[in-house]
Amino acid sequence: MSFEGLLREVRSRPLPQHVALIMDGNGRWAKSRGLPRTEGHRQGAKTVERIARFVAQEKLFPYLTVFAFSTENWDRPKEELDFLFSTLERFAREKVAELVENGVCLKVLGDISPFPPSLREALEVALEKTRDGKNLIFTVALNFGGRWDVLFAAKKAVALACEGKLRPEELTPERFRELLPGGALPDPDLIIRTGGHQRLSNFFLFEAAYSELYFTKTLWPDFTEEELLLAIRDFQGRTRNFGRVTA
Repeated sequence: MSFEGLLREVRSRPLPQHVALIMDGNGRWAKSRGLPRTEGHRQGAKTVERIARFVAQEKLFPYLTVFAFSTENWDRPKEELDFLFSTLERFAREKVAELVENGVCLKVLGDISPFPPSLREALEVALEKTRDGKNLIFTVALNFGGRWDVLFAAKKAVALACEGKLRPEELTPERFRELLPGGALPDPDLIIRTGGHQRLSNFFLFEAAYSELYFTKTLWPDFTEEELLLAIRDFQGRTRNFGRVTA
């Protein structure tokens, strides 16, 4: 089937509203080519741009989230961290005009306070300039982790309870969900992980309760628009019961 035919087929069926990507395999991609890990990250960044551009231009679904930097990534070598930060800053400064042109609203999920000041400033400017984008809510998870996410909401709930603003019986799953840092985002319908490993690696936890998971051996720099469509087609062929028993 041609790419255009696959796109038409996917469009003809109910689409996910929120797709989240665990972008794994940059380092292995570089190693297999005898290149430094930074080159894998460079190519991986190009893939992020390409996929986000495609989703926005095709108006394929309204929410895209990418797991770009986890709370565990601080253990990496300093030179690799410096490269990642400079890549993020360059993206925020140089791609903002394209994001605006494609109707992308950029969001950041996570605690960016430990990041270099210049990176934080670039992100804040990009967030402000893209705030009116309507084609795609593109969320970049930075210094984010599922446990941090849940702990953030738990601390918020305790604080509200101490202030007399929240009673124990009022803390429902729905109310707790609202307290999460990404409370305004809908739960991801589909989580795609590249690189072959079949785990969430401390990405969305509470929000992923009923997410469909799709794993591919493709390393992130090699991930294509076609494979995204194949993942969506696979999602469209599944029955989502949300814990209920169907007849």
